[in-house]
Amino acid sequence: MRKMEKSCFGCAVLEHSEWQALKKDEIAQLDQNKTCSHFERGGVIFNEGDPYTGVYCICEGLVGIRKLDGNGNTILLGRIGYAGTKLGYRPFLAGENHRATTETLEPSTLCFIKDAVVRALLRSNTELCGNFLKSAAKALGYAEEDYFQNATRSLRTQVIRQLLLFKGRYGKETKDGTIRIDLPLSRGGLAAMFGVRLESLSRAIRGLRDDGLVQFSGRTARILNLQELFDEMGSQLPS
Repeated sequence: MRKMEKSCFGCAVLEHSEWQALKKDEIAQLDQNKTCSHFERGGVIFNEGDPYTGVYCICEGLVGIRKLDGNGNTILLGRIGYAGTKLGYRPFLAGENHRATTETLEPSTLCFIKDAVVRALLRSNTELCGNFLKSAAKALGYAEEDYFQNATRSLRTQVIRQLLLFKGRYGKETKDGTIRIDLPLSRGGLAAMFGVRLESLSRAIRGLRDDGLVQFSGRTARILNLQELFDEMGSQLPS
């Protein structure tokens, strides 16, 4: 981890996140009191059980959320943090320690805002407060949806859904009309995210390959028939 300088003024993340409710003097207050750091891949931002000290905002990169299972192993949850994602605001709202460990899945830059600064901004800006509460409500809805999907959808369908989500951020159309996705996670990371054994994920991947839908090579997936993936999902792009 290394410290770096990054201004809040003109920050695209700030302009398209809960922080957009801030007035100019409040942006200046945030800018003067934040700390920005660059983490290499595998950097731990905070650990499960650590006391809450403030809110993190992902400026760029990818962050995974992990929890300990009963055997002391860490499991990558389905939630992944992208640019614009806040980390640590739920412990702030609940007044409790962090319930999960956050780890960078690729080189990432994050800004940290101390608890006292966050509280001062929320007291002075009711719109920002409402934005935080709205984010918490949406996160709860996403968690319920993830639980429903894991309980009712096959692993194959879950893999297709995640590929379509990755397509929006990492997909590139190639000259032959297929779509190449540079996966941000290894197969082991994907298996952990789905809560299955690597062997089970490998069988689902082989099924997609044998059906002529997706080819996998290392951390690259090539979608051969996008429409058939949509048809199998029974819907358009997942949200």
